[in-house]
Amino acid sequence: MIQKLITQISRILVGALFIFSGFVKLVDPIGSQYKFQEYFSESVLNMEFLIPYALIFSIVLIVAEILLGVMILIGYKPKLTVWSLFFLTLIFLFLTWYSAHYNKVTDCGCFGDAVKLSPWETFYKNVILIALIIILVIKVKLIKPIFGGKIPKVITLVSLAGFMFIVQHVLTHLPIIDFRPYAIGKNITEGMQYKDDGEIPPVHDFMLEDTQNDLAPEILQMEKVMLIITSSLEKSNSDGFPQIKIVAEKAIEKGYKVYGVSASFTDIILETKDTYNLPFEFLFCDETTLKTMIRANPGIIILNKGTVTQKKNWIDADEIEL
Repeated sequence: MIQKLITQISRILVGALFIFSGFVKLVDPIGSQYKFQEYFSESVLNMEFLIPYALIFSIVLIVAEILLGVMILIGYKPKLTVWSLFFLTLIFLFLTWYSAHYNKVTDCGCFGDAVKLSPWETFYKNVILIALIIILVIKVKLIKPIFGGKIPKVITLVSLAGFMFIVQHVLTHLPIIDFRPYAIGKNITEGMQYKDDGEIPPVHDFMLEDTQNDLAPEILQMEKVMLIITSSLEKSNSDGFPQIKIVAEKAIEKGYKVYGVSASFTDIILETKDTYNLPFEFLFCDETTLKTMIRANPGIIILNKGTVTQKKNWIDADEIEL
């Protein structure tokens, strides 16, 4: 009786944790892509040949993680599920130990941008998690489907289809839940303030520089600002600039100050401006900051005295309300 109770508690805890961890990344797979790129970089695992496939790794891992969480809770294919959970967590355990021991990656991204853990906190979390999974491996015969017939299979397949739909949606548009300090309703100026705890504020390295000055303090005081974010013009979607040009011209007509913001070199910026006849000047900002601000390249952010009021991928540029 006690063994069965321990097994079921472990089952619920593992399933809930995998679903939560998978969901907060499912709504923003590009964030996980950036984290994989960091792991694959020369300074960490030195597997740079895998960087072009980081988004694929991200999607596969996220969907597997949340789907396994569903499967363990409903009891579908318990042997396959618990062993998959075991090997997946074993990989997580190694990566988090490696990151913590060698101080390679300061945030593993296990819970996306929703929950931040230190490398050692993440490692110990995985130690506890794999201990729970070992219980499930040993007592796998006690894991029974909570529904009869083909219902568990149907739930699994429907869940998979739903997860893939969410992935497609957020890659085409923007994350359906934004946990970052540049989310709609957040004030960037307030996010830059240091609190009494001495922690680095959520918004840092935020500068909007022209050739001489940082214009961020001035821009964050303006009421009607449109920022066209292109973290890397070399990697931006060229189909987006005609749409960007249209919405930027409309914004200028309605009294908005419009700025392009990029981390690219000046010659590339000038070439892009000339090619698409863009009606605004570009400012410089750190590429990592721009990728954090919006998961689109190019993307649009509307500010009102430093508060983010709208964010759109270029494909939804016509939905901007001016």
